[in-house]
Amino acid sequence: MRLHEYQAKQVFADAGIPTPSSEVVETADAAREAAERIGGTVAVKAQVHVGGRGKAGGIELADDADEAHEAAEGILGMDLKGKHVEKVLVEEAVDFVDELYVGVTTDRGEGRAVAMVSSEGGVNIEEVAEENPDAIARTHVDPAYDLRPFEAREVVYGANVDRETARDVTGVLSTLYELWDERDADDAEINPLMVTEDGGVVAADAVFNIDDSALYRQEELAEMEDEAFEDDFEARASDAGFDYVRLDGNVGIIGNGAGLVMTTLDLVDHFGGSPANFLDIGGGADAERVQAALELVFEYENVDSVLFNVFGGITRCDEVAQGINDALEAFDELPEPLVVRLTGTNEEEGRELLTDRVETAEGLEEAVKRTVELSGGDGE
Repeated sequence: MRLHEYQAKQVFADAGIPTPSSEVVETADAAREAAERIGGTVAVKAQVHVGGRGKAGGIELADDADEAHEAAEGILGMDLKGKHVEKVLVEEAVDFVDELYVGVTTDRGEGRAVAMVSSEGGVNIEEVAEENPDAIARTHVDPAYDLRPFEAREVVYGANVDRETARDVTGVLSTLYELWDERDADDAEINPLMVTEDGGVVAADAVFNIDDSALYRQEELAEMEDEAFEDDFEARASDAGFDYVRLDGNVGIIGNGAGLVMTTLDLVDHFGGSPANFLDIGGGADAERVQAALELVFEYENVDSVLFNVFGGITRCDEVAQGINDALEAFDELPEPLVVRLTGTNEEEGRELLTDRVETAEGLEEAVKRTVELSGGDGE
């Protein structure tokens, strides 16, 4: 579960990490009132799960309450990289002299957490990692000991943080790791962590993503789940028990198993297509779940073709086929071309059962190429 910025900042502030004064609002009038209460220059920030909000017009500075009202009017309701903006954060602007990156995430290759600090804050950390990896200081954390104080200091000094700021940054990194560990997080990041003229630090942005499987023991965070969704697609997918991520492309993708779906996304991209979503229906999906997944993907207006890729292990291919047939009965005409690849348990029975309103393919590359062609790509 990915928290919004305002939710993540509340978690960070409760743990003692300095954050700017702020209020989250849903109307331009409320933004004006919030700006009046905060006083001075404020930032009006779209609350959506996308990067590069500033460049896309989702963040505006306002010198007074009237400008905050105008900025909120322009941001609320806008489509920001495919996300509809329903809330904005009105936040005290930070007067800063430097920007840092501080983060804790899971290094799956090492099977451990990795704590990181970079002096190149305020920009996409993935770009920094690719273009200038030496600009990121890091240490892997032994779970038997957690992040020890000397390790945190080594990372901070390794990032060439000024001595007058290093103590505060070390405290933020240590707190961030404690939150990551105690709250079952996948990622905990502050980018940028702004350095003020007096050497203090303020979290000007916040990312906090929680392991969905651990929400049962994170009751406080689980209560934020409904608000963390940005659109009906994500909320409905969660209610149905799907792992779903909406993307910017036009090839709808459904599969059973995260690895299979990721492979399918990669092949769609390889053969010239652009994925519209990631949707994993999980193992043992019955006809009702299959129908719900198809209806969800068909409703996304970007989609021009759909690939349903199923490996029948626990999931029986004939049951999947019946689910597809049931879903298509709701449509007088097929909304978009649908290619189905069934392999595994009862695959022959499944292909025989499928309606002739869909195309079938036995090989994965064959299925992907055909789906990309139907979406308007060349499939080569």
